[in-house]
Amino acid sequence: MRAPLAIYLNDHLLGATSGSELARRVAKQHAMSAAGATLVRLADEIAQDRAALLRIMRDLGVPVRRYKMGAGWLLEKAGRAKTNGFVVRRAPLSSVLELETLRLGVEGKRLMWLALRAMTGPQSAVLDDGQLTRLLSRAHEQADTLEQLRLKAAADVLSRY
Repeated sequence: MRAPLAIYLNDHLLGATSGSELARRVAKQHAMSAAGATLVRLADEIAQDRAALLRIMRDLGVPVRRYKMGAGWLLEKAGRAKTNGFVVRRAPLSSVLELETLRLGVEGKRLMWLALRAMTGPQSAVLDDGQLTRLLSRAHEQADTLEQLRLKAAADVLSRY
């Protein structure tokens, strides 16, 4: 009975680990830009959301599959090796693609919080609906912020050509 839930949450933990790593890297790369403080705040929130997922998994008695966390960490590192036409420096499009990736990750996280709120049965009694509501609200805010940053970055880069 727990197998689908354990698989689902561990898969999201993989994404949360990768997303948290990416958010930290993006925040660090743009620390001195106008969006720097916003990206640092987002990276902190994304890390907090990952921690919330781990607590929910613990409360539900879902074992953490460490290899999935490791895969998430590796996935983010492998994403840096993509070919982008630039050997020594970052491609101008890299920021746009990274913001799009973060935006997609936040959407996946939002869908997970919704799925957890829809759970029924004895396990659902363990879940704190107020906490899930706050996490959902924060995911909406994160998505809106990332979308604004993404559109600005896309306009800046794509308008050059």
